[in-house]
Amino acid sequence: MFGIATRSSRSMAIRSSFPNRTVAMTPQIIHRSYASKKKKVARVNPDALEITEALRVLKAMEVGNPDHQIEAHIQCKVEKSTPIIRGSTVLPRSIKQEATILVFATGKQAEVATAAGAQFVGGEELIEKVKNGFIKFDKCISTPAMFPHVTKIAKILGPKGLMPTMKKGTVTDDIAAVVRSSKSSFEFKADKLGVLHTGIARVSFNLEDMEGNLKAILEELRVFGKANNLKAIIQNVVLSSTRGPGISIVGGATL
Repeated sequence: MFGIATRSSRSMAIRSSFPNRTVAMTPQIIHRSYASKKKKVARVNPDALEITEALRVLKAMEVGNPDHQIEAHIQCKVEKSTPIIRGSTVLPRSIKQEATILVFATGKQAEVATAAGAQFVGGEELIEKVKNGFIKFDKCISTPAMFPHVTKIAKILGPKGLMPTMKKGTVTDDIAAVVRSSKSSFEFKADKLGVLHTGIARVSFNLEDMEGNLKAILEELRVFGKANNLKAIIQNVVLSSTRGPGISIVGGATL
């Protein structure tokens, strides 16, 4: 007689026929990781000092040398289209003797220039003296009427950075104001990498004058930055002295 197979015996027979087959599978959840931009972390120099403390250290390093300079080395932001960083300002306390001013002007404007303090004033006769190297000066100003004559000695004035131009404001009819500002103005120019190396004070200056001079230069740099679409143009400030170390300034970019 043939026996009748039960349901349980049939299921066991099926399982024994496929011994290596997995009957049930648990679905796996795959977690994908996406690349994300790392946030830039501002580097902080652990040796950086507050500006007042840095100036105290430098003054202490230069005891006995009151005429030595306190210098600033300012790293500026530059791009491919950025022109050479340069400018001029009037420092709260001048670090050098008043500049010797030469003015090309005639008539009443010549009288105004002399009254404002220009050491050399004249017309075409002054051009000949400059051409022959008879006089030395630090700044050169010209009236618009005299400027065509001054261009004759552009090859002499240009290489020395003395050629008056409309852009620099040294070709003007407002002779008195320009002469007064030129006598105490401070000019600066960064290198091709955007680093400005400049003296800001003498060791004999008090701390307030030193800090005031530095901030005046930094403010003029920001004016240059705005004119050339450079946001946060000042990136780092280091102070030093003639014989002292370089000291990074805390928060130099926002002074």
